[in-house]
Amino acid sequence: MSTVEPPTVTGPSVNASYALAVLSATAEAGTGGADSRAMPTDRLDYGEMRALWDEVLAARDAGPHTGLLVGDRMRPDGLHILGHLILTCASLADAARAAERYHPLVSQAGTVTLRRLGAAGRICYRPTVGPPAMHPQQVEAVVSSMVRAARWIAGDDWTPLAVSFAHPRAGAAEPYARVFGCPVTFDAPENAITVAGEDLERRRPLYDPALNGLHRAYADRLLHQLSAAAPTAAESVRQWLEHAALGDAGPEGPARQLNLSVRTLRRALHAEGTSWRALLDTARHGRARRLLETTALPLDRIAPLIGLSGATALVRAFTRWEGMPPGAYRSRHRPASQARDGTG
Repeated sequence: MSTVEPPTVTGPSVNASYALAVLSATAEAGTGGADSRAMPTDRLDYGEMRALWDEVLAARDAGPHTGLLVGDRMRPDGLHILGHLILTCASLADAARAAERYHPLVSQAGTVTLRRLGAAGRICYRPTVGPPAMHPQQVEAVVSSMVRAARWIAGDDWTPLAVSFAHPRAGAAEPYARVFGCPVTFDAPENAITVAGEDLERRRPLYDPALNGLHRAYADRLLHQLSAAAPTAAESVRQWLEHAALGDAGPEGPARQLNLSVRTLRRALHAEGTSWRALLDTARHGRARRLLETTALPLDRIAPLIGLSGATALVRAFTRWEGMPPGAYRSRHRPASQARDGTG
């Protein structure tokens, strides 16, 4: 693949492919603030993206469901590498985790998280810019595009259990029911898609891990370049946690590296829609998965390595993260060579 130059914009930015996809999904396709000659890895400052949406929503044929319909018309190339990565994921859970990690490649103006809720999971979208800076229609476009992306994996007839939005409904209910095929609520605590646990974990019959790995490697490269160009506080903390000893990790470490006070760092993370505790929890989750997949360490040895008090705490935390205990996860994901020789 050709060398990709780091973006030059500062602050929250949006991939040019997504901006062009928004335009192509509206009656104003080919007009507005996005350059049709833009490279797929080019980025727009978020202010330019907001101005583009201002134009889209001011168009004569725009209506209260424009954002909803834009997201439902989204194609994989509209999400650039994330769209192609999702197409090669083994399950909806894998796709949701990919969106959680790589959504900044599409837009730094929001975050995607996957939470387990007993027999279901909730994929949440939270804008990281203030409410006045993002139209509710933009949020609806993101959420409906996530449902559309899930259907690339699960089939066009797949439906979530429920969808919720934090803003009030601005138009008729019927288009939401038609697009999502499930109950939709407004004025809710969060923007979220609730998915049945069995749907999340159902593996695709045709799955090519090598192709998925190629897409993931390219996405990691772009994510690194994006972070190096203008890292957010959250991304700086994530990078610090990648190499930290989680047993005694505290916010003082990354704050010192960033020449910030702990209080300023916490405020910056809050402004970006996250927190030290949430980032530490995600880092523990990721390291626990890697240790279970690649080592034969018993649970009481893994727990202190990720900053938990013991095996019981690890089982409780891992079940919350993955919807299954660590032993079951290890059995499912340990390498075939370990399964043959009985190690692990």
